[in-house]
Order: sequence, then C-alpha cells, then structure tokens
Amino acid sequence: MTAPVTALDLGRSAFTERRWSDALECLVRADSEGGLPPQDMELLASVAMLLGLNGDGVEYLSRAHDEHLTVGDPDSAARCAAWLVMFLMDMGEYARGSGWLAKAKRLVEGLGHPSAGEGYLLIPTGLGTLRGGDPEAGYGFFNRALEIGESLGEKDLQAMGRLGLGTSRLALGYPEEGLLLLDEVMVSVTAGEVSPIPTGIIYCAVLGSCRLAQDVGRAQEWTAALERWCGERPDMVMFGAQCQAFRAELLILHGAWDEALAVARAAEGRIRKGDPDATFGAWYQEGEVFRLRGQWEEAEQAFKIASETGFEPEPGLALLRLAAGKTAEAKARIHRAAAAADPANRRRLLPAVVEIDLQSGDLAAARTAVDELAGGLNPRSRPLEVALAAQAEAAVLLAEGEAERALGAARRAWRLWYTLEAPFHAAAARVMAGRACAALGDADSAAMEFEAALADFADLGAAPAMAGVQALRGGQSGNKSLLSPRESEVLALIAAGHSNKSIARLLYLSEKTVARHVSNILAKLGVPSRAAATTYAFEHHLIP
Repeated sequence: MTAPVTALDLGRSAFTERRWSDALECLVRADSEGGLPPQDMELLASVAMLLGLNGDGVEYLSRAHDEHLTVGDPDSAARCAAWLVMFLMDMGEYARGSGWLAKAKRLVEGLGHPSAGEGYLLIPTGLGTLRGGDPEAGYGFFNRALEIGESLGEKDLQAMGRLGLGTSRLALGYPEEGLLLLDEVMVSVTAGEVSPIPTGIIYCAVLGSCRLAQDVGRAQEWTAALERWCGERPDMVMFGAQCQAFRAELLILHGAWDEALAVARAAEGRIRKGDPDATFGAWYQEGEVFRLRGQWEEAEQAFKIASETGFEPEPGLALLRLAAGKTAEAKARIHRAAAAADPANRRRLLPAVVEIDLQSGDLAAARTAVDELAGGLNPRSRPLEVALAAQAEAAVLLAEGEAERALGAARRAWRLWYTLEAPFHAAAARVMAGRACAALGDADSAAMEFEAALADFADLGAAPAMAGVQALRGGQSGNKSLLSPRESEVLALIAAGHSNKSIARLLYLSEKTVARHVSNILAKLGVPSRAAATTYAFEHHLIP
C-alpha cells in the first residue's frame, strides 16, 4: 500500500521544482503539523528569503541553527550561523549580525577540526575585509574557504570561495585573472551545481564585477543568463531587482533610455517587495537617464536616494554638479571618490576625472588622469576600456593644442563606440572629431561631424549634449532646419497655446504621435518645457 503524500513531501518536491510559493505553503503547513527536521527548516528559510520574506527567513534559519544543536550537529549549526551573519549584515542589522558572528566562531572553535561551518564563516569575514579596503586579506580568507570546500566536497562553499577570489583579484587590479576565476564559478552555477541563494548571489556579484572591469560582452552574456534564471522562477523576489538594475545600465549604454528607465523603475518596485540589494543600482541608473536628458531635479533626487544606501553615486553626481556650473564641488567629489576607490573602481571613475579636470582648467591633472587610464591598457584590453581611453585622450590633446593627434584619437573612439552600439558615446566622439577639424581649419568637416552628432543626440533626447553642440556651431541658426516640417507645424501650434489633444485634432494625428513630436522638439531645442519652447521659438524666429 502506498504511503500517503505528506505536506513535507509536497514542500520538498515544490522546492526541487523551483515552485517557491507552493514550497513555502507546504513547508509551513508541515511545520505547524509536527515540526520540521533542521535540514527542511533550512529549505523553508531559503524559500522565505527567495520570496522576499527576509524577517521570516531569518527566524526559520535561527530555528534551524537551534535544531542542529539539539540533534548534536554543531557543524551544520555553524553553517546556519554564518549565513545568518551574511543575511543580517546585508539587511543592515549589524548588531544582530555581530552577535551571530561571535556565536558561530565559538561553535567552530569547539569542533577542533576543519568544517563546512568554518569555511562558510570565512565568507562574511572575507567580505568585510574586501569592503574595508583590504582585498589582499580578503583573498586569503576566500582561498582558505575554497580549500575547505574542496576538501569536504561542499559545492556551495567552493563556489562562494572562488567568487571571493575572483572579486579580490579584480579589486587588486588583475582583471583578466579575476574574470577567469568568475567564469569558472559561472560554469558551476549554470550547470546547476549550486543551490538557489548562492546562485543568485554569484550571478549578481559576477555582473557587478563585469561592470567594474568594463567588460560589456561578459556583462551582456551573464545578464541574459540571469534573466533566464529569474524568468524560470517568476514568483522569486530576491535577485530579480539586481537583474533589472544591470539590464538598465546596459540599456543606457545602447541608447534605449526609455526602456532603461522603465526597467530601473521595475527594479525599484521589486525593492519595495523585499529586495534591498539593488537599491543603489536601480536609483543610480535612473539618475543617469535623467542627467543625460537634462532633467536636473529628477536626477538629483534619484542620486540622493541611491546615496542613502551608503555608496557614493559617482561619477553621476559629480557630473551633475559640473553641468550645474559647480565645477569646484564636482572636482572635489570626483577626486575624493577616485582616491578612496580600489583599482577597478578607480579606472571606472577616471574618464569623469579627465572631463571635470578639463572643465576646471586643470590641464596637468587631466593629463595625469588620462595617462593613468591609458597606462592600464594592454593588447587584451576590452573595447569599452580602449574607447574610453581614446576619447579621454582626444579631449586632453585638444586642450594641449594637438588637434591632428586628437582627431585620430576621436575617430578611433568613434569606431569602437559604433562597434559597441553605444550611440551617445559615439556622438560625443563625433563632437570631439568636429572640434579637432575646426581647430585644423577644416570647417566643412567640422560642420558635418557636428550635424551628425546633433541628430544622434536629438534621437536620444540628450538635451544638454545638444546644447553643447549648438554652442560649438556658433549659435542656434541650425535649429529650424533640425526640426522636421511636421515638428515645425507642431511647434507653431504649441506656441499658439494648443494642447496635445487640440493639435492631434487639427493635424489628424493620434495624441500619442503628438506627444512624441513634442518630446522630440523639446530635445532638439534643448529646452525643458512647452512654455520654454514657445519663448525659444519666438526669440530665434523659428515660427512666423
């Protein structure tokens, strides 16, 4: 006779099949009916965390720790305690995390032999030293964790240890070695050898490392893999927001700013459901879209929220200050951030250092920064790194009066940006090329470069960049020709006081189409509102 299927059996099956909500319901019922063995209590804790129920997850994991001690398994209890340290620290509950850290250490010391608990406990210790600015010490802790994981056959511990090693090597300035270690981790993850929570942690950490290393190809590949992983687990809250935040950054690079904004806001929605890890990334990327569009107040607010996570929203906020004419503050912010950054983060900040130093008139400092940026390149450097270095070099060469060399650097940068499908950066490289052509006395080539850049910036809605090009063209005489005939009609009706609904009726268009025309007009003229567009149109004779 077949034994009846219990709630515990159903919960275990649902967990295996990644049906987290079903697993939670069944395991909670099994717990209420007679309690759970400690291993199943750990499953329940994992499910709660994956569904964004952080408080419940901590409670279940605490109970699993106690049950392991009750049945005489201090090693498993120490493993639970180590995970509690990581969860609580990540949730900002540092006092409770420190308490569990002390408890875990006592357990490990009492064992008298290497254990999985000892290995897992090395992970938060290594993270603490890494985040505290000592990646060399962190590397040592992670290496010992990996050794213990390999000796005990603990796949999760091996993966977490190797992740720490790769991250540490990146922080120490060895990107190729670090990325190879991370690729090795991802092989284990994509093969399904690692359990769900470590898998999500690894995905997000690897994507963050690709961002630091400016490896667009790897970032796109692993972001797609993370999207698939999250998509197969539709009720999962944990890690979903990080996926969206990383997607937003790639979308910004590729010029899909509306989509990037929508994705960042989707990430923020998931954060409110219990995924705080992506708070910084989501709000920072939203701030970047607003900054590039010239929506200063919105950018300021987004960067402010991002900064509340404890991370500095740089280089975005420093560049926002530069756009506002607060050059001294921008310079102080970016240099402070660069000085405090590890080698990988510092390289990410150097292009902004160059831009801000040039704007402040400190050519010597800009030259020092661009030389540092170029000095980190080698034949295996990633295209994004090479493009950033070439563009920064072009800007400094122009300031140094080396227009011919600047033109070559700008065109090298443009070719790379074009290959990377990065339209904003490609247009900025064309501006640099136009400036070099103008300095060389080639007015026709300069005009062509400026016109092409202006059209690309207009398509993106990059109002501040458009205004910069218009100034270089020597006034606004090109604005009228920049508007399409239909946009000129819409502008005339805006100036006459018509609403979008009225314009749609008069021109036999949909309101959605009119709204798009209005958005394009504001972007092309580099103005923030319909009223400003009206004033601008009369002042510059764009309408009768």
